[in-house]
Amino acid sequence: MTGAPAPVPGFAARYTTPRAVTVALLLTALTLLLGVLALGLGAVRTPAPDVLRVLTGGGDDLTRQLVLELRAPRILTAVLTGAMFAASGAMLQGVIRNPLASPDIIGVGAGAGLAATAFLLAWPDAPPGGLPWAALAGAWGGFGLVLLLSHEWQGRRRGALHPVRLALVGVAVAAALGAAQQLILVRAPDGLGSALSFLTGSVYGADAARVTRVLPWALILLPAGLLLSRTLDVLNLGEDLATSLGTRVGAARLLALSVAVALAGAAVTGAGILGFVGLLAPHLARLLVGGKHGRLLPVAMLLGALLVLAADTLGRALLPPLEVPAGIFTTLVGAPYFLYLLRNTR
Repeated sequence: MTGAPAPVPGFAARYTTPRAVTVALLLTALTLLLGVLALGLGAVRTPAPDVLRVLTGGGDDLTRQLVLELRAPRILTAVLTGAMFAASGAMLQGVIRNPLASPDIIGVGAGAGLAATAFLLAWPDAPPGGLPWAALAGAWGGFGLVLLLSHEWQGRRRGALHPVRLALVGVAVAAALGAAQQLILVRAPDGLGSALSFLTGSVYGADAARVTRVLPWALILLPAGLLLSRTLDVLNLGEDLATSLGTRVGAARLLALSVAVALAGAAVTGAGILGFVGLLAPHLARLLVGGKHGRLLPVAMLLGALLVLAADTLGRALLPPLEVPAGIFTTLVGAPYFLYLLRNTR
């Protein structure tokens, strides 16, 4: 497919490993600082010194409950899902060589959300570990539908799918799957809507159970994505050159796509469909550290975590005691950038 966006020419010489390490350290520090500040936000504000006291084992019982039981799971969920969406987007862009690819644009997120909703309605007493598997199946279904319709649109013409064609089909499929999800929610039993509130693109109400549901997938899939960084670099060279280098292109693509789709599917069960995180974070990472996936993926993960955490923190602090879903802020930032990419993609 059409090649992923190339690094900015004037900055090519700056894309070095020391630069990537510096950027990663700065992003980690910013995320930790914002996390401590976010732990103090809520209906009852907690000063940063009290938060630090709790984190070091001190503090009174009420403060410990507020920080560790109510707010810490929310922060962890935001960080984990942001990193997973970003890694998924970076891998999808690398595998299908499309600068417009991201989980929410090419049907992965919408398919996962629809499947998760149907699963919870059909089996409300299901064990928590079953939800990510249902979301994974839906993510593959949505992605497969987008690819099928894109190829049908292309018809008999040979060659790679154009990025704009894939993006437009993806937006249409995501809208249709989202409408189906809303129809299911409208017909849901009373009281179940609150249980599905995370599917709207928010980490509101995240608890230890939600962290436990997402964490195992993150611990397995995020390192798996990093281990595939060299494979993604080879795939970016094109099918002929990758084959000449001894890569089994079909198997490599399937493995990388499986990890990318699983990352997005599991992330949806933690925070819903967070718009454009999987598009924005990889592009920002590419501008900062270049297109080599060994540097791109970790920086994209950190950017995704920081982006979602910042959006959630802003949503809590903007109109207290009301909370604005994090997905609204990520969409407000990401949608104009998506239109810019759409306009400039040839």
